[in-house]
Amino acid sequence: MEEKKKFIHSLVFPTFFLVLIWVIKISEAALEMSFTHLGLFPLEASGLKGILFAPLIHAGFKHLFDNSVPLYCLSIAIFYFYRPVAYRVFFLIWFISGLIVWLTARPAYHIGASGLVYGFASFVFFSGVIRNNIHLLAISLIVVFMYGSLIWGILPYDLRISWESHLVGGLSGLGIALFYRNYGPPSTKKEWPEEDDEDEEEVPFI
Repeated sequence: MEEKKKFIHSLVFPTFFLVLIWVIKISEAALEMSFTHLGLFPLEASGLKGILFAPLIHAGFKHLFDNSVPLYCLSIAIFYFYRPVAYRVFFLIWFISGLIVWLTARPAYHIGASGLVYGFASFVFFSGVIRNNIHLLAISLIVVFMYGSLIWGILPYDLRISWESHLVGGLSGLGIALFYRNYGPPSTKKEWPEEDDEDEEEVPFI
């Protein structure tokens, strides 16, 4: 029963956030408006608001759908396995990666939740490595498989994509995993019982 309550609790905020970004996109389409101007534009004072709003805005429904599944799965994993620090992990990755993108990325509007996807995937994977937990590693690998472009997304092969957000998100996730290395599920490494050190009864030679 306790595990069921824990799982249900882990669904609450990720579901709220998923509904929020879909409502924003549907509202944008219904109003026939573009919210791109609320995105993150590096080194421009007006672009600072994008640190807050950029993950909520998407270029189209395909962009939003591609981000939704991995974002939802990884968010649930964070809120399930890291309940005491889940909100801190979520928003630290959001704001740290946003600030670094604002300071370092090329001059263009950067929008979408893919930076969060990379940050969360990186956090779950490296935390799994640090804590030697096979469940976290498995979740990360499944998401990478589902989100096939995850690795290539950190390379500037398509300048229509904010590869900077992907790279910075991944590095932020690694940093937060190191910072919260003492939090999360225990190691799943098998502990082999030590052999009994009691002296066996010696049989004398005749």
